[in-house]
Amino acid sequence: MAEPKTKYDRQLRIWGEQGQAALEKASICLLNCGPTGSETLKNLVLGGVGSITVIDGSKVEVSDLGNNFMVDESSVGQSKAKCVCAFLQELNDAVKAKFIEEHPEALIETNPSFFSQFTLVVATQLVEDSMVKLDKICREANVKLIFARSYGLTGFVRVSVKEHTVIESKPDHFLDDLRLNNPWPELKSFAETIDLNVADPVAHKHTPYVIILVKMAEEWAKTHGGSLPSTRDEKKQFKELLKAGMVATDEENYKEAIEASFKVFAPRGISLDLQQIISDSCTEVDSNSSQFWVMLAALKKIYQAKAEADYLVIEQRVKNILKKIGRDPDGISKTMIKSFCKNARKLKVCRYRLLEDEFSNPSLPQLQKYLTDEDYSVAMGFYILLRAVDRFTANYNSFPGQFDGEMDEDISRLKTTAVGLLSDLGCNGSPLTEDLINEMCRFGASELHAVAAFIGGVASQEVIKLITRQFVPISGTFIFNGIDHKSQLLAL
Repeated sequence: MAEPKTKYDRQLRIWGEQGQAALEKASICLLNCGPTGSETLKNLVLGGVGSITVIDGSKVEVSDLGNNFMVDESSVGQSKAKCVCAFLQELNDAVKAKFIEEHPEALIETNPSFFSQFTLVVATQLVEDSMVKLDKICREANVKLIFARSYGLTGFVRVSVKEHTVIESKPDHFLDDLRLNNPWPELKSFAETIDLNVADPVAHKHTPYVIILVKMAEEWAKTHGGSLPSTRDEKKQFKELLKAGMVATDEENYKEAIEASFKVFAPRGISLDLQQIISDSCTEVDSNSSQFWVMLAALKKIYQAKAEADYLVIEQRVKNILKKIGRDPDGISKTMIKSFCKNARKLKVCRYRLLEDEFSNPSLPQLQKYLTDEDYSVAMGFYILLRAVDRFTANYNSFPGQFDGEMDEDISRLKTTAVGLLSDLGCNGSPLTEDLINEMCRFGASELHAVAAFIGGVASQEVIKLITRQFVPISGTFIFNGIDHKSQLLAL
């Protein structure tokens, strides 16, 4: 047991043993193992994912040696899936790896049930028609899906799952609720046993900062009609009151209290986001409800102050609900319920549109806003053109700019295709610049390693979020603009 802990020490500090265990149980399917797919899988193999299956029906060509580090000169002419799988296996022998020499498009058409065996599918370099079909297949099988594609100096990543619930959302900025402005009875009683004016300097220095804030807030309220500091001047006065309580300049507990004084002024109650989740129709649970919604149903019925009391009450209610809906009362572990209680104020529910719905019926106001907004117009232009090149390919059996001597004609064809696409979406005229259209043709559907590595890094990060159920996955389509070195999310 010591070896894995040493091996994965750095990541264990981020997502813990529970997150790592989820990774080690996960089975990942990769469609197409060009540089984008290989870079995505490389990060997951190094992270200790349970098993990988590489699907690719192509052979290694000389051109692959310039952008894919998972093949070498001896690989030329051999199965790309086999070679990439072997190289990935060398990175971490604890990961089970296998490959299938078949084109993903054929598998999507002829054997859709194949994908139901996986925890998550990473689909790279697919054209729009195959993406739409795979999206429906994975949704029906309840398999998580991530699309990733690099195309010259641009690329995208998009998560596609019906619903994803997050307990450990780990927001960058979050105000802890220490109940400093409304202490529960036990905390209040404990604070009353401590004298802030104690003569012993050692005891004074070791009074917990939370107790200092509770007592000072109570003292303030007594002289201000029961209210706490609210204006800028009042907050400043409250900090001065804390500072005046210091006996010596090296009292770290008082410094902590001054730095954390803003927590006293925090509004009471739960956030609007959490209120919306609690009011969600999914809290009306049945035998098909996920563990998340069963625990949410329990939380909806009670919201108490003490963490341990919360846990015991929630645990009992969870058991009762599970029994009522005909499931094992012990079907949700104590560890899971404790984590749920601990993070109850940070819960997140992510829902993603079906890809076909986004493609055929995007939000027109949002679409027009992105196209005309100077900050988003290039990212939106790439989004439209990435879709347009797939239409182009369907019509002309090649990507624009893929063959020498056809550049001028391809530029004209791509522009016409893009204008037609925009018209179908309800946008008349083409706000796309000539330069951007020219660039897309110049890319010639190439996968540049630097771009593929970046897109693969983003995709693998989202895979880890989905599998560990920690942090919040991206919502919308992530577009990378390698020309201006910008990354943006488009919500359509």
